[in-house]
Order: sequence, then C-alpha cells, then structure tokens
Amino acid sequence: MPAKKRDFACLGFVGILLGFLALIVPMALADYAWGDEVWGELAPAWPGGAYAFAATVGALLPLALAALIAPLSRMNWKKSKVRSTAWAVGGLPGFALGWVLTVVIFSTFRPKRRRDWDGDCYSEGHACWVHVHYPWLWAVGLLASLVTAALLIAVLVRIADRKSPPAT
Repeated sequence: MPAKKRDFACLGFVGILLGFLALIVPMALADYAWGDEVWGELAPAWPGGAYAFAATVGALLPLALAALIAPLSRMNWKKSKVRSTAWAVGGLPGFALGWVLTVVIFSTFRPKRRRDWDGDCYSEGHACWVHVHYPWLWAVGLLASLVTAALLIAVLVRIADRKSPPAT
C-alpha cells in the first residue's frame, strides 16, 4: 500500500489569512491612532488646504502602485531566484507608500449605518467631520488619481512605442 501524501492546502489558506490580518489590523490601528490628526491637523495646514492634500494623496496612489508593479514585473524565478528576490524587495517601498495612502483614504470613510454617526464621528478630524467640512474631497482625490494614472499610461505607451522596432 503506497504511503499517503499530505495535503497542505489548509496550511496555505491559514498563511494567506494570517498575512491578510497582518496587513489589515495595523491599518485599523494606524487609522485609530492618527487618522483624525491627518485630516484635522495636517490636511488643513497643507499648502492649498485639505483639497490640495486630497489631490496629493490621489496623485501619489497611482505612483505608489507603479513603484510596486514595476519591480515585480521584472521578476523571473526560473531565471534567477536571487535577482527575483531583489526585485521583490525593490517593490517594498511602493507597497509601503500604498499602504500608508490607503490608511489616509480609509480614515475618511464614514460608518455604514447612520445611527453609528455619534458625536465622536463629528469631532475634529474624524470621518463625519471631514465630510461636513470638505464635501468634495472624494472627487478631488479620485480626479487626481485618474489624471495621474492617465499620464502614467501615456508615458508607458510612449516608451513602448520608442522601444518597438519600426514596421516595414
């Protein structure tokens, strides 16, 4: 009788779950620790005010994703494991910037149910306060993200056109 082969699919699932929790729990703690300070103190003091801060955050998000994706797209584990590991480490600054920007963006999300909008939600810097004082904040950040992404795509297309050989 052949030996029974072990299935480690459950271990992989537990690893993915722990990795997800390792990213989400610090994000919630960071939002709790300094989310209100970002929008209550830093954003209004930003040159141009909170809307300029939202535009900066929105513009940096596609750049952070590009800084993450560019090194990861150069990885080739079959060719060189050491070089691929170096490229993975090179993507960490983009990942870290994207993580911080995500915390800043998520700190403006209001509670889902209106009955949960207590007095704390309206205190300075908290989500409801941000939406009362800066009602178009989401639009400015989204527009800045879309414009930056379009510019990045245009630059990448231009670079790809220069690298491709001319058609004969």
